[in-house]
Amino acid sequence: MSCSRATLAATRLVRSWSGSAGRLGGAARVATSRMGSSTSSSMRKPAAPVTQIQETISNNCVVIFSKTSCAYCTMAKKLFHDINVQCKVVELDMVEYGNQFQDVLYRMTGVKTVPRIFVNGTFIGGAADTCRLHREGKLLPLIHQCHLKKKKRKESQ
Repeated sequence: MSCSRATLAATRLVRSWSGSAGRLGGAARVATSRMGSSTSSSMRKPAAPVTQIQETISNNCVVIFSKTSCAYCTMAKKLFHDINVQCKVVELDMVEYGNQFQDVLYRMTGVKTVPRIFVNGTFIGGAADTCRLHREGKLLPLIHQCHLKKKKRKESQ
């Protein structure tokens, strides 16, 4: 599914959830969180959430701060899965201190919604921003730069 069709589908899902709790059922939640990425369970400590978030961002080329019930998050995870890019996914509704992490992300990025996507240590936006970068041919070069940087660091050690 292209990003534009996925955006339309996500918009329809968000609108259809607006009158309800907006949660996916158990099976759908599990399927969503397994879209070719790893889900973090290491972000459980309440101390220094800023430090934990910064370490996660600096240790991974692509990080998606997500919620399992979010259609836009699903769209972003699917995009990276479809282009065969490994990413670190932190499901904020599945970690113990997810609300604190979301507050920190709001202070870092100026937006409280998810997904919050970081590539090569830089905040690139949400799902629509990421799809736009991909359509413009700018997403893969950003990811490639990160992999090259990591490779150089390993070689110099």
